[in-house]
Amino acid sequence: MRAWAAGVGLLLVALAVDAWAAVEVRGVRLWRAPDNTRLVFDLSGQVQHSVFTLTAPHRIVIDVNGAQLRTPLDRLALGNTPISGLRAAQRTPNDLRLVLDLSKSVVPKSFALAPNQQYGHRLVLDLYDQEPEPSVAPELPPTRVATAKPVPVPVPVPVPVVTPTKPAAKATTPLPRGKRDIVVAIDAGHGGEDPGAIGPQGAQEKHVVLAIARELQRQINAEKGFRAELVRTGDYFIPLRQRTEIARKKGADLFVSIHADAAPRSSAFGASVYALSDRGATSETARWLADSENRSDLIGGAGNVSLEDKDRMLAGVLLDLSMTASLSSSLNVGQKVLSNMGRITPLHKERVEQAGFMVLKSPDIPSILVETGFISNPGEAGKLQTRSHQQALARSIHGGVRQFFHQNPPPGTYIAWLRDSGKIAQGRQEHVVSSGETLALIAERYQVGTAALRSANRLKSDELKIGQVLDIPAASLAAQP
Repeated sequence: MRAWAAGVGLLLVALAVDAWAAVEVRGVRLWRAPDNTRLVFDLSGQVQHSVFTLTAPHRIVIDVNGAQLRTPLDRLALGNTPISGLRAAQRTPNDLRLVLDLSKSVVPKSFALAPNQQYGHRLVLDLYDQEPEPSVAPELPPTRVATAKPVPVPVPVPVPVVTPTKPAAKATTPLPRGKRDIVVAIDAGHGGEDPGAIGPQGAQEKHVVLAIARELQRQINAEKGFRAELVRTGDYFIPLRQRTEIARKKGADLFVSIHADAAPRSSAFGASVYALSDRGATSETARWLADSENRSDLIGGAGNVSLEDKDRMLAGVLLDLSMTASLSSSLNVGQKVLSNMGRITPLHKERVEQAGFMVLKSPDIPSILVETGFISNPGEAGKLQTRSHQQALARSIHGGVRQFFHQNPPPGTYIAWLRDSGKIAQGRQEHVVSSGETLALIAERYQVGTAALRSANRLKSDELKIGQVLDIPAASLAAQP
């Protein structure tokens, strides 16, 4: 009995020691975005931490309770960041203090992230710039970085920080007075902490889609009357809701999110185009992809922003007039993009799919999500990494966008002026039926008679189906959404 009790006692002591064992800081990673710098500490477990700032000189101090440093800090590339040095010391054997020396004042925000399928526990520190970056960032002089006491662990290979590139200014001839460009916001999915889907040979979605997005921007900017703006210009993470906010600040007339996702089956293949659905996904694949993309904030880290709060409230107003017009335009431009993509790559679905993608939930900007292929498919993963296929995909997306805006140019744009001046052909105008629309509402929107609309489409009744494509009689110009 005494032996049994002693054994139990030793077990309890062992468990207590294990419970009080310090959490290890096993890695540090750094990303630079246009307006902030993100520092990520990889941890072996959950920790409590506190952050405070000091001035003269500017510093940020992070106290991590119950932690020990198990990685060197002098391997980080700090160029083009406000961090001039990073040092650490153990306040107690199990309490770690990290100090960031700064070249300028920043606004810090810190939060912890729970483990997911790709990462363990993480401590994230975002440093937000307090003034706009200059057009040409000056090079920082070399700095000495204080390091922690040597620790007998493998030294990781240095990974340079990726500096976001600023798109070159578009050189065009002056437009007629008051005739602005049509602005297309191009969102390359994932980035930074969130690699997105990973192909069989290790290709990361975030790199593939950024290359396609840059090529699409180049092609659109080569056409007078259009301007493309990249939402993400480098390898850094942007929370999902912030992506549409960036598009809105840039005055976007259209939001195009580029992805190259994975599926549970490696045999899945083909390109797809998605628009928002207010009534659930139109297929199991659409539902699965939406769930996968919406988890991006959990992987990349969006602080304490909930993935559930505002969306449920937003769902109640998705059918207002603004959202109905935006969704209809999304389906319209999406179908044109999908038709063009079908000429250069196999399609996963022949029509625009709909699902609850969070990144598409902008009630005032037509938005589509383009899946350029399945990176989980070995054949498609290989093609998606080639320059020629990326260019072809960009051409097909550009072609669909151009067709849509030539038929539906926003008022006050150069393309609208060309159309109204008879300098571009009206062409065939189409409308993709969305949830809640009736034949009478569509006829009123395009300023045509219901009978004329019924006749042009050889309809035997006024009953419509969601996703149905209607020809708009060319005799009348469509009213703008």
